[in-house]
Amino acid sequence: MKRIILVEDSPIIQAAAVYALGKAGYEVSVRTTFEELMSKSLTGYDLILMDVQMPELFGDDVAAVLRNERGVTTPIYLFSSLSKGELHERAQAAKVDGFISKEGGMEELITRVKQILG
Repeated sequence: MKRIILVEDSPIIQAAAVYALGKAGYEVSVRTTFEELMSKSLTGYDLILMDVQMPELFGDDVAAVLRNERGVTTPIYLFSSLSKGELHERAQAAKVDGFISKEGGMEELITRVKQILG
């Protein structure tokens, strides 16, 4: 079973994503804060989905730290309701693998995760 870390502060988005991804056969671990993300192991996961608009820090900044300073090689995708153009720019600047727009709902999330994880 493929394992995913979802970094998301909205309880509604968390619940919907965990349900949809779980139903699609993925195991999801939720992290709601930067501190929680950094204090728990990131190894053994196949994908990290990172909300951009977090209360403490922007998710793309956190993703850049994971990738560039912590050496995390797990695929990291920004997951946000920002415009696709802005998400594309932020993903490139953070040197992460891409983005998934929340605008497409859980159906788009599942489709994209299946494309990413095969």
